[in-house]
Amino acid sequence: MAKSKTKKPAKSKAASNSASNPSIDEMKELYREMLLIRRFEEKAGQLYGMGLIGGFCHLYIGQEAVVTGINSVQQKQDTVVTSYRDHAHMLACGMDPKGIMAELTGRVTGYSRGKGGSMHMFSKEENFFGGHGIVGASSSIGTGLGFAHKYKKDNGVAIAYGGDGASNQGQVAECYNMAALWDLPILYVIENNQYGMGTSVSRSSAGSLYKRGEGYGIPGEQVDGMDVFTVQAAARQALDYVRSGNGPYILEVMTYRYRGHSMSDPAKYRSKDEVNTFKNDRDPIAMIKGMMVDGGMAEDDIKVIDKEIKEIVAEAATFAQESPEPDAHELWTDVLVEVDA
Repeated sequence: MAKSKTKKPAKSKAASNSASNPSIDEMKELYREMLLIRRFEEKAGQLYGMGLIGGFCHLYIGQEAVVTGINSVQQKQDTVVTSYRDHAHMLACGMDPKGIMAELTGRVTGYSRGKGGSMHMFSKEENFFGGHGIVGASSSIGTGLGFAHKYKKDNGVAIAYGGDGASNQGQVAECYNMAALWDLPILYVIENNQYGMGTSVSRSSAGSLYKRGEGYGIPGEQVDGMDVFTVQAAARQALDYVRSGNGPYILEVMTYRYRGHSMSDPAKYRSKDEVNTFKNDRDPIAMIKGMMVDGGMAEDDIKVIDKEIKEIVAEAATFAQESPEPDAHELWTDVLVEVDA
């Protein structure tokens, strides 16, 4: 008889305290990470408009609290894989903004030597196994990473991000089944930004997405993805659960993207009032900035962080534009790579 896996992660007192009463230093670090993502994505949007970024470009603006909160409680050996809205995940993992922006603009100094573009770059050094353009593919690759962690016994957890639209792909259900059967150490993160391209999740997906693991005995929960401390606390508990040998877990994080599905999407399928409600009342960066001010941090000190981030992003954009494009003969290089077994 298969064993039951309905056990929920224990509530972490430390996580609760951190969420309810974070220190100024904690808030500063999270604010800095989210602001870097926001400003980087805004600059990427500008470069796309200037014709310096080709192909597709999916921005993460509005969703910054999700990857920031989860990354803040990961361990060094953990691995990450995501889908095409991936620049933020690269930055959160510690990848160089210059290399990311260079890849976006198709330059040889980019992480994939100018050949991958927005959706296809990775960093073995930072345990980031790529953004992937195939919807749902991150779940399959992440499940493989989870298998690798279990095989190596390195106490690592694979964190596989996917959207609400990806949750309807058949391979996701197959991954849930396999991960549950083999007790794989993987955290499936559903970034539910409420729209799969232009279709509202209420019109495309029945039931709560995190509950889709129940048939396989995989526990999960739904959390507010616009509050970085709520995300952080939930992620800490979920990662502790998985790392303790209990098998997979599903975290559905309710968030919202301010821009269209991609840069080519005018997002006319939703009202300005809806978007402005999130921007004005729920913005994750504005929330933590308000908390810092209420905690006694001077506005001038916050402006120092803002200036630092602005300079980092400006340097990344300049570096990208000044870097050369790959030579034509590079088309046939790096097609295959040999790796040690």
